[in-house]
Amino acid sequence: MVILPYITSATGINIFWWVIYTNASKPCFQVVVVSDRVYEGLEKDVSGELALALLVNKGYCVEPKITIRNLHRDILKALRTSRARVVLLLGGTGPSPRDITVDIVESVAWRCLPGFGEHFRRVSYEQIGVPALLTRASLCILHDGKIAVVLPGSPNAVSIGIDILSRLVEHLVEEVDRFETPHRTPEHE
Repeated sequence: MVILPYITSATGINIFWWVIYTNASKPCFQVVVVSDRVYEGLEKDVSGELALALLVNKGYCVEPKITIRNLHRDILKALRTSRARVVLLLGGTGPSPRDITVDIVESVAWRCLPGFGEHFRRVSYEQIGVPALLTRASLCILHDGKIAVVLPGSPNAVSIGIDILSRLVEHLVEEVDRFETPHRTPEHE
C-alpha cells in the first residue's frame, strides 16, 4: 500500500488528498464533501473522513477527497474533473432548496438506478425510522462511464451507503463496461 499526501486550494476547491493504492482490480473512488459550512471551515468534516477510512479498510483505491460549496458549478466541476471511476458525493440529498446535489447528478446522468436509493432508505428506516424517507440518496451512471453516488452527509448514512455500495460496485462496473460480452453471475456475500 502506498499513501501520498497532498494539500491544495489553487483551483478554488479545498483538497486534502491521500491517494491510497491497495488493489488495482477494484474501482477507484473519490469522496466529494458538498457542504458550504465545511468548505468555509465553520464545521469539521467527519463524514468525508469516515468515508475515506471505510473505503481504505475495504481495499479500494481512494483518490483525493475534495470539499466543495453547495453550488451547481462546483458540483458539476467535481463530476467532470474527477479521475476516479466512482465519485461519492456526501450531502445535498434532502428536501431543502439548498439540497441540489442529486438534481445536478441526475441532470448529467446517462442512467440512474433507483434500487440503490430504495434499499438505502429501507436500511436507514430500520435504524432511524420515518426521517429516512426524506433522503434522495441515489446512484447514477454518467455518460463517460463514471458512477456517481450521492449520500446524505451524516456519518450513519455514509456507513450504510458504503456498506451497500461495497457489495455491488465491482459487478456494477463490469456491467457498465460490458457491451457485448457474456453476462457473468455476481458473487454474493
